[in-house]
Amino acid sequence: MHEEYRKWYSHHLGRDIEMLVFGDWGYPVLLFPTTMGRYYEAKDFQLIESVRWFIENRKIKIYCIDSIDRDSWYAKHLHPSVRVQNHNWYDRMINEELVPSIQRECSVDKIAVGGCSFGGFQALNFAFRHPERVAYLWSMGAKFDIRSFLDGYYDDNVYFNNPPDYLPNAHNDHFYQMKIVLGTSEHDFCKPDNYRMSEILNQKGIHHWLDVRPWGSHDWPVWREMFPHYLSMV
Repeated sequence: MHEEYRKWYSHHLGRDIEMLVFGDWGYPVLLFPTTMGRYYEAKDFQLIESVRWFIENRKIKIYCIDSIDRDSWYAKHLHPSVRVQNHNWYDRMINEELVPSIQRECSVDKIAVGGCSFGGFQALNFAFRHPERVAYLWSMGAKFDIRSFLDGYYDDNVYFNNPPDYLPNAHNDHFYQMKIVLGTSEHDFCKPDNYRMSEILNQKGIHHWLDVRPWGSHDWPVWREMFPHYLSMV
C-alpha cells in the first residue's frame, strides 16, 4: 500500500502542517482525526488497514490531515473568541490551500470528507460550510454541537461553526447533491446528537442515511466496520 508523508508551510496558519497520504490514485477522501489527534492516528488505529483493498485497487486515495485542536477548540488557556478564530484559520487552510491541491491532483470537482468522533464534527462542519467542495460526507460517532467547548461564549464565529445552529437557516443547492451518512451505534454516547442532526436534515429535505449499528460503543472497532462500508458507496 503506497504511503507518503507530506509537510508544507500554511500561510493561513503561519506554521507547518503534516499529512499522510495513502494510495497513488483514486477518488480523494479527506480524513480528519479525533480529539487532538495527529495525522498518523488513522494508521495507528488500523482505520487505514480496514480499507486497504480500496487503496491498493486504486479506488480511493486517503489524505489524513493533522489537527490544530490544541490551539482551537481544546485550548482552554485561550479566550473562547481566540479558540474559534483559530479554527477559522484552520478551515481556511483546508478550503483554500489543501482542497484545491487535492482537486488538481485527483482531477475532481468535489472530494469526500470523513472522520471519527471529533473528526466527524470537523468533516460535517466543513462539508456544510463549503458544500460546493464536497460530494460525500461520512461522520462516525460524532457530536455536532460545539457550544460546550466555549464556556458560554457566543458570537457569529461560533454560530457559523455550530451546525445545529446554522444549518436550519442555511440554503445551498449543493446540500441536496451530497451523499451523507451519519454513523453511530446503539451504545455510542453520541447517538442522540446523530438523531438530532438527522432530524435537522429531514426538516430541510436533505437526503441522508442515519446508520445506527446494533452493537458497539464509541470506539474504533465499530468505526473500522463502518468505514469500508461507506467507501463502497463511492
